[in-house]
Amino acid sequence: MIEVEVHQYLQAILKAQDQVPWPHNLTMARLVARALRLGRNALIQTGISPRNLSHSYRLSYLVPVLTWPGTVMIVACEDILESLQEAIPGLYTRDQALTSITASTPLMAQFPAPKPIYRGDRWPDPDFQGLMLTSPESWLADRLQGSHGFPGNIPTLIDGIDDLELWAHRQLTIRIHPQDWNQLIQARPDQAEGIRNVQAQLTQVIFQHPPNPYNCHLLDIPEQEILHQLHEDLTGASRNGYQPQTTQSHQSIQGRSDPGATLAPWEKFWQQWQILDQLKWVELNRARGQFSLCCSPSEMTSALSHVWSQQPVVLIGGAVDLEKRAPIYRQNIGLEEVTCVKFAPDPQSQLIQLYLPSRLPLPNTPKFQAALTEELRTLLWVSHASQGLTVLLIDDVPLKAQIGASLAGEFGSRVQVETPEVQETGILVTGWEFWQAFQGKLPEPQILAIATLPLPSLEHPLVAGQVAYYKQQRQDWFRLYLLPTALNQLQRAVAPVRETQGVVALFDSRVLHRSYGQQVLAALNPFARINYLDTLWLNH
Repeated sequence: MIEVEVHQYLQAILKAQDQVPWPHNLTMARLVARALRLGRNALIQTGISPRNLSHSYRLSYLVPVLTWPGTVMIVACEDILESLQEAIPGLYTRDQALTSITASTPLMAQFPAPKPIYRGDRWPDPDFQGLMLTSPESWLADRLQGSHGFPGNIPTLIDGIDDLELWAHRQLTIRIHPQDWNQLIQARPDQAEGIRNVQAQLTQVIFQHPPNPYNCHLLDIPEQEILHQLHEDLTGASRNGYQPQTTQSHQSIQGRSDPGATLAPWEKFWQQWQILDQLKWVELNRARGQFSLCCSPSEMTSALSHVWSQQPVVLIGGAVDLEKRAPIYRQNIGLEEVTCVKFAPDPQSQLIQLYLPSRLPLPNTPKFQAALTEELRTLLWVSHASQGLTVLLIDDVPLKAQIGASLAGEFGSRVQVETPEVQETGILVTGWEFWQAFQGKLPEPQILAIATLPLPSLEHPLVAGQVAYYKQQRQDWFRLYLLPTALNQLQRAVAPVRETQGVVALFDSRVLHRSYGQQVLAALNPFARINYLDTLWLNH
C-alpha cells in the first residue's frame, strides 16, 4: 500500500537530515497517504504556525503527494508555494543519493519519477497529470463561483486552513469602489443626475459618523434606504425602456472598452445586497473624503458547505480548534464527515515558560494602562541581557503608540513599532494583525508579551454585525465566535516562541477570573507557569 511506501521513503529522507525532525512526520505522512488512497476528507492540526516556512512538517505531505500516482492539487499562500517549489527538486536528488542506504530495505522501492508540476490560477490542460499548485484566492474563487477553472474530484490538499474563513470572506465580499460611481454614470447617462445626488447624499451621511480605529461602520437603515431607492430608480428606468449594453465579465477583466462592462460590479453588488443575512458596511478614507460600499455573508458555513463535496480534501492547519474532532471549526466551515487528527506540541522541545501575574487590574478598568506599562518596563529591564527578539503584542491602537513612544525613551532605537526591519535583539511593539502577517519572516522571539487576549472587539462594526447575526440565530456568539477566534490567534502567535522555548508573559487577568480562562490555558499548553520575574528564566 502507498502508506508503507511513503513511510519507507520519508524515513530514509529524515535519517539523512542533519536537523532533528518533527516527531510526527511519519504519522502525518501515513495519514495523508491513506486519505489519498481512500479519497476521504481529513483535517490535521499540526500545532505549528503555517507561516513557519522553515518547518519540516511539509515533508509529511510532500512525500505522499509525490508518491501518489494520480493528479493532486496543493492550495496554499504564495510564500508556501514558493518554498514547496524549492523543496521538491531536492527530494528527488536526495533520493538518488540515498540509494545505497535504502537498497538493503526489502520494502523500499525506487522513489517515483518526478511529476510534472504546474503553478497557476487555472487548470493548464485537460490532459494534465501531475501536481497542481495554486493560491487560495484562485481555488476558492473557482469553487465558490462555479467557474470550472479547476476540474472536480481532484484530491486537494490545503495548507494553512487557519485563514480559510478569512479567505472565503474576502472572496464573498462585493465592493463598490469610488471609481465605480463614475463608471455607473457612463453606463447609465439617463440617470446621471440622480446617481450623483445619491453619491453626494451618502457622502454627507456617512462622514457624519464619528471616526473609529477601524475606518469602517455598518450601514444604518437610512443609508440602506438611500441605496435601495437608487436600485429601484435604476431598475425602474430599465423597465421603462432604457437597456444598457451588456458584456461578458471576462471582457472587462481583459480591459476591453465596452460601456456595458462597467455595470458588472454593480450587478454583483445588487445581487448580493438582496440576499438575506448579509453584512452591509462602508470603508472610509477620511483623508480623501472617499468611501467604498461593502456587502458580504454574515457566516461562511452556507457557502463553504458546498465546496467539500466537489473533491476529497486534506485540510492542514496549526491550531483551529481545541478539540481533536474540531466541532466548532467544522461547523463554521460546513464540513461534516472527516478524519480528524490533532498533534500536540512536544512537551520536551516546545515547552514555553508562562508568566501570568495574578494581581493586575482587569483590562476594562482605568488602572490597567498604568499597570501594564509598569509591567512591560519591568519585564524589559529584567530581560535586558536576553539574546533574542522581544515582541510586545498590544492591539489597542492609541495604547500601542503611547507605550511604543514611552519605551523608546528608555530603551532607544531597539524599540520599533510595527516594522519588519527589527534587530534580532530588538523590541517590537505590534498588534495581532501585523504579528500574524510577519512572524514567519522575523526572528523567532525569546520573549512574547501579550497585553490582552485577542477577543474580537465588539466596538469593531463587523464584529458587532456578526455577533448580531449569532444572536438572531439564537446561538452562543461568545462560545462559537469570539472565543474560538481568540484561541486560534493566541496559539498562532505563541507558536514561534515554542521553537526557542522562550517566555510568554500574559497580562490579561481575565484568564484567572473568568470561566473561559481554563480554555485559554489549555490552548497555551504545554507550559511551565512562573508567577514572578526572574533573570534566571528570562535570560536563559
